[in-house]
Amino acid sequence: MKKNEINIRDPYVLLYNNMYYLYGTRSETCWGPADGFDCYTSRDLENWEGPFEIFHRPEGFFADSCYWAPECICIDDSFYLITTFGGEGVKKGIYVLRSESPVGPFQVYSERITPGEWTCIDGTVHFEDGIPWLIYSRSFEDDPRGYMVAQPLQADLKKAAGEPVILFDAAKAPWANPVPFAKFEFGIEEDCYFTDGPGIFTSDDRLYMTWSSWGTNGYAVGVAVSDNRRVTGPWRQLEIPIWPENGGHGMTFLSAAGERLFALHYPNDKLQEHPVFMKLTGADDAFRLENI
Repeated sequence: MKKNEINIRDPYVLLYNNMYYLYGTRSETCWGPADGFDCYTSRDLENWEGPFEIFHRPEGFFADSCYWAPECICIDDSFYLITTFGGEGVKKGIYVLRSESPVGPFQVYSERITPGEWTCIDGTVHFEDGIPWLIYSRSFEDDPRGYMVAQPLQADLKKAAGEPVILFDAAKAPWANPVPFAKFEFGIEEDCYFTDGPGIFTSDDRLYMTWSSWGTNGYAVGVAVSDNRRVTGPWRQLEIPIWPENGGHGMTFLSAAGERLFALHYPNDKLQEHPVFMKLTGADDAFRLENI
C-alpha cells in the first residue's frame, strides 16, 4: 500500500537493517476503546506492507483506551516500545513494552513510569551522557498551561531514576494559542493550552525539540531549543511553527541515505490521518520542511 492509504496518527519511524518500520496510533480507536498497536514496513518510505499487529491487549490488562503514540527504539538488539495507556479510573501514563523483533510480538515490560497522580502522554526517550531520559507531556487535565517534562530512567528503562523536571509550558510559546473548544469539550473555563508529541534532534551543537500545540490555524508543530544541549535546558521557543495547521505530532529521523527527515500526521481529522514524510532543512534556528 501507499503511505496515504495508512490511517494512523502520531507516526514514528525506526530505520533498522535498511528497513523502515512505521508505528502509530490507530485512528479508528484513538478516541474510544482500544486494544493494540500495529507496525508497517517499507524499503523506500512510499510502498508499505502491513499492518502487522505487534501488541494486543492481554486478558485482564487494565488499559482499554488511549493506546497512543508508540515509539520503538533498539538497544542491544532488543526493541522497546514507549507507549501511552489509559483505563477506567486510571490517569493516562507512560509504559514500556519489549520484544526481540521490531515487528513484535511485544510484551508488557514496565509498570507505569510517570507519576501516578499526573496525566501524562506521548513519551520519547533521549540519551544524554549515556543516561536515558523520558520526555513527555503533562497534559492540560492537570494544569491548563500544558507542561513538557523530562525524567531520568534506569538503564533498563523499567523505572524512573529521578524526579520529573519541568522543561517549559505551552502558554509561553509565542505561536501557541489557547484551545478554542476547551470549555465545550473539556469543561475548562480558563485559557487551556496543550503540549504533545515531543521529538528530539541535534544540530549546530544545540538540542532541539519539535512539539505540537494549538496554533493560530489549529494543530501545529513548533520548535524549542536548548542552547547548552542539555535535556533540562533552559529551553527557548522559536517564534514561527514549522508546520502551521491541521497536522502534527512529528518526529525527526535519518533516511538510509543519511538525510534528515521529518514525519507527522496530516490532516488532523478523524479517520483521514496519514503519515507525511518531508525533509527537515536549515540550521541556526531557521528550520523548514520541504517535499522529498
